Amino acid sequence: MATLKRIAFLSSALLFLSVDALAQSVGMAPPPAAWQRYRVVGEEFSIALPTLPAMTTYIQSREGTQEARTQRYLGVYADGVVYTIYCDDNEPQDAVKKSSKRLLPMQGWEPSSEQDVSRDGAIGKQFTSSNPLGGVLQVLATKKHFYRIQAYGATAADPRVQHYFSSLTIGKNPDGIEVTDGPGTPFEPVDGSVQIPTDSVFTSNQVDRKFVLLMKTEPMYTEEARQHRTTGPVILKTVFSANGSVVNIQVISGLPNGLTEQAIESIKRIKFIPAAKDGKLVSVWTQLEFNFNLY
Repeated sequence: MATLKRIAFLSSALLFLSVDALAQSVGMAPPPAAWQRYRVVGEEFSIALPTLPAMTTYIQSREGTQEARTQRYLGVYADGVVYTIYCDDNEPQDAVKKSSKRLLPMQGWEPSSEQDVSRDGAIGKQFTSSNPLGGVLQVLATKKHFYRIQAYGATAADPRVQHYFSSLTIGKNPDGIEVTDGPGTPFEPVDGSVQIPTDSVFTSNQVDRKFVLLMKTEPMYTEEARQHRTTGPVILKTVFSANGSVVNIQVISGLPNGLTEQAIESIKRIKFIPAAKDGKLVSVWTQLEFNFNLY
């Protein structure tokens, strides 16, 4: 796998607008009835989402054994909120116990907000974010799986957040639309093939609040690249758009044997809260670097 080495501009301190002003810029979410229920083969959950989520699956050997470990990342952006689900079948009960130590301070998760939660026999914990954007996080464990379910960009009182978590079901035979690996369906009709006029795109020092990265996945190392022992960086310049999609993708430095294409597919699955300026969500330039190495 490759490692995402650097996302330009994320190291800068975040500046926040008032939540009320930002809420006015994102409009109204679709009524919960318009959301659809989704499931993943091999997982024990189903949940309602505003559109088909992006998903990436990693299967690797457990440390010190020949047994397979499966990890999945699912994510959707819609109207200023990012909904993400992380799945892992490695020591789920232990992952819940350690969850309060793995909260990201940058996202404002508060260990002091911890509450016990349960759902259909799965037990876990809930946390909230002190970030003005708001956020709710639940971690749950069954006998076989650990789930980290998050809504970021709205508070626990928001009807969308309430509907998201209340729709969650845990069981052996969940129902819903089957999700497979891929970039998903953008909530608004923009994807990586669309070009936004450059005169409407800002740089990081021109915005009041930088984008907030909430889901990124590592690109796969292709078999062809492995056979040719291809290594090195792939550098991409792109736009994190105001509607939550990664667009205007430009290759600054690429690699052969499918590695550049893998990097591009990976960034199309990134989920983030867009940057803001003067109370409105805006598009910003950024540069991403992926390092491909053989181990």
